[in-house]
Amino acid sequence: MKLYKYYLAALGVIIIDQTVKLLVHFNMDMGTPGEIDVFGDWFKLHYLLNPGMAFGLKSSHEYGKLLLTLFRLGAMFGIGYYIYYLYKKGAKAGLLWCMGLILGGAVGNVIDSTFYGVFLNNAPAGSPSPWFHGQVIDMLFFPLFDGYYPDWVPGIGGDYFLFFSPVFNIADSSIFIGVVLILLFQKRFFKDKEDNETITEATVSMDEHHVDREKEGAIIS
Repeated sequence: MKLYKYYLAALGVIIIDQTVKLLVHFNMDMGTPGEIDVFGDWFKLHYLLNPGMAFGLKSSHEYGKLLLTLFRLGAMFGIGYYIYYLYKKGAKAGLLWCMGLILGGAVGNVIDSTFYGVFLNNAPAGSPSPWFHGQVIDMLFFPLFDGYYPDWVPGIGGDYFLFFSPVFNIADSSIFIGVVLILLFQKRFFKDKEDNETITEATVSMDEHHVDREKEGAIIS
């Protein structure tokens, strides 16, 4: 059960992510008219469809989205195996929990890309197939503050800006949290490995020194 709890954490993320996405899809209108204020003006639910590529980028190739989805499927299985590998190597529990969050987020968005084009009919117009071309449902929107750049700023002076403008989902949040925690606590997560390497190097050095001393003694005698 010790190993499976990390996969259960991933499953929990998937269930929450998919539940929220389906509730948004069936109960909200898309775009600004359908926005729901959660906490004032700085946290809103905003139903948005994302073609699935990072930062809203799109591929001009006809099968770009298909290749991206297949790549994500491979990455999903790779992360799942990596959790097993880390567990067998005796990795820190914190690192395994973080990997569980990342796995859950990855699977959550892969489900959208793989199936939503068929079951929710949200594949972009002109897609060669609804399978593997579903768009990811985003809804978390944090427009913390907006304003205009000072006129003296080169190139963008006087332009309007909004912070924070990206719209994302539970799966994205889970991946982000997992990655950030690994970066913040990497010394703690990988400390034992570094200590073991240091001890091994010191032991090898002592053994070599001992052998050299034995050789010197043999020559003198």
